[in-house]
Amino acid sequence: MSVLRRSGAPRPRRTLRQHIVRRLLLVLPAGLLAVVLMRMGWLDQAADKLTFSQTSWFDNTALVEHLRVVLPHKGVTDGTPGRCLLFIVDGNSPMNATLIEVLQKHTGSCSGDPKDLPKLMTVRVDRPDGVIETDKGTPGTFHLLP
Repeated sequence: MSVLRRSGAPRPRRTLRQHIVRRLLLVLPAGLLAVVLMRMGWLDQAADKLTFSQTSWFDNTALVEHLRVVLPHKGVTDGTPGRCLLFIVDGNSPMNATLIEVLQKHTGSCSGDPKDLPKLMTVRVDRPDGVIETDKGTPGTFHLLP
């Protein structure tokens, strides 16, 4: 089956090699772009922006996943990736000052002694107003997340 051109002459059929080359020219750059976006953390940030809503501030799981993306992006984890962070939510904290301890875990792809869980910081979250404060560098004294 051939397709007629405007001039009326049929276009020759593509060979299998031409089909493969065209597919590779489309798939390889798209795959490389996806890998680059994933390694830079842009896919995680985009997913967080799409899924984290105003009601998510009151859901501990959603809040921890939000912090797992935001804290490394803001540069307060000293280069520790989000997958290497452990969050402990204080269930006795009031809603306007929920305390969450952030620890660095050393298991799997996270380097360090697996028996050691160093505390990186404490995060204080004002859930009704959606404000995140941290005591990074000044234990006990909270300041807004940069």
